[in-house]
Amino acid sequence: MSQTSLDGPGTATVSPLPSTSAPPHHRWWILAVVGVAQLMVVLDATIVNIALPSAQKALGFSDGDRQWVVTAYALAFGSLLLLGGRIADLFGRKMTFLVGLVGFAGASALGGAANSFEVLVTARAGQGLFGALLAPAALSLLTTTFTHPKERARAFSIYGAIAGAGGAVGLLLGGVLTEHLNWRWTLYVNLVFAAVAFVGGALLLHRSARDKTSLDIPGAVLVGGGLFSLVYGFSNAETHDWDSSQTWGWLVAGVVLLAAFTRWQTKSSHPLLPLHVLLDRNRGASFVAVLISGAGMFGVFLFLTYYLQQSLGYTPVETGLAFLPMVGSLMITSALATSVLLPRIGPKPVVPLGMGLAAAGMAWMTALDLNSSYATDVLPALVVAGLGLGLVMPPAMALATAGVDAEHAGVASATVNAMQQVGGSIGTALLNTLATGAATDYLAGKNPRDPAVQAQAGLEAYSTAYWWSAVFFAVGLAISLVLYRRGVPEQDPDAAPVIHM
Repeated sequence: MSQTSLDGPGTATVSPLPSTSAPPHHRWWILAVVGVAQLMVVLDATIVNIALPSAQKALGFSDGDRQWVVTAYALAFGSLLLLGGRIADLFGRKMTFLVGLVGFAGASALGGAANSFEVLVTARAGQGLFGALLAPAALSLLTTTFTHPKERARAFSIYGAIAGAGGAVGLLLGGVLTEHLNWRWTLYVNLVFAAVAFVGGALLLHRSARDKTSLDIPGAVLVGGGLFSLVYGFSNAETHDWDSSQTWGWLVAGVVLLAAFTRWQTKSSHPLLPLHVLLDRNRGASFVAVLISGAGMFGVFLFLTYYLQQSLGYTPVETGLAFLPMVGSLMITSALATSVLLPRIGPKPVVPLGMGLAAAGMAWMTALDLNSSYATDVLPALVVAGLGLGLVMPPAMALATAGVDAEHAGVASATVNAMQQVGGSIGTALLNTLATGAATDYLAGKNPRDPAVQAQAGLEAYSTAYWWSAVFFAVGLAISLVLYRRGVPEQDPDAAPVIHM
């Protein structure tokens, strides 16, 4: 059985459908297991943020070193995701999933017990490394488990909601653990998640057929080095000027390595990422949507967290609770988008609408000041942003992995995760740089020791970050309008395949 998709005028590609045999009876339990693992990976990008001040005080590292606790995770995770996805295809998704869980738990335990800054950063890099095995294996398991279109839409609405809301859950959980236990439990808690997912995975998952082709080592080195260089370069932008060789040198190296990787994929007999996976219009548009959303979301999670705690005086727990309405609105539109809108009207109206709503929510936040109230000022903006993200993330994730043959399910899933991670890293660096510049400009000629001046400088920084987040989403609106095809993706009438691209 095969399915055909149009890649452009007069061209078509044919790829085999996933197996149409009866799906496993316990598939919804498999979704629960995959969801727990994905939540652990996603929330780890934010759960440590709230604990950083406590960890810094306990271990005695400087403000300049603080960013590396976050960046070490992003560097390892983002640069190794494609390799992790290909390993899942080669050695089996179940085995890769379970190894990823054990390694992630071990690295978390090391970080929780860290007695020095170096050990903590090493542990965070280890989390990123094993997360790069775990995340693509989890998504490809979901792709190959749910083959009926309606069930797959429901599964991806839940999975997409987890991916979109995990950052907010991380902030809440990090606040609770830091306040009522200590910062080390923001790492130790992963052992609970990993244990639940490991037991469920060992009992419920079946061994998948392994791809017999060899691993594309040159491709893995090129794409890993390219993604590492990009993430590292943008991370350096937070502490170096943009004209510093520590910033632009790494960015140029990243672009060159990724260009070389693309060239190599056209020549390799066993490419790490076959270019046909990227070149379908709907799929390519979805990768871009995930990248942009990853960048824009950090305008909410990072800078609104600073605003609530430093400007309005919220505790870490109160900050986490403040994000829950956004999670609720995201889950509502997530289910609506994947189960109702996408099958009836297609992605072209849905994803651009979500981008527009997210941009509006971010623009709304620029009006927040020291006298703003949560109910009338913060809450409406959060809900609008959440509604928008729910229309973008789950449909984009579903469309980015649909129509890919089983042989490449792992690497396609890894590409989605890489887009989100790299987008988040780039967004964090850019927004931090722009926000810091705005605060510095405001303080010019003023007394920086005056608390009122400091508070207003903070507001200038946050407002700048919100505006640029809105710009990210506005660009996403324009790109998704251009790239996505009109109409509902067609289904193979003789089978129950994944959502067709």
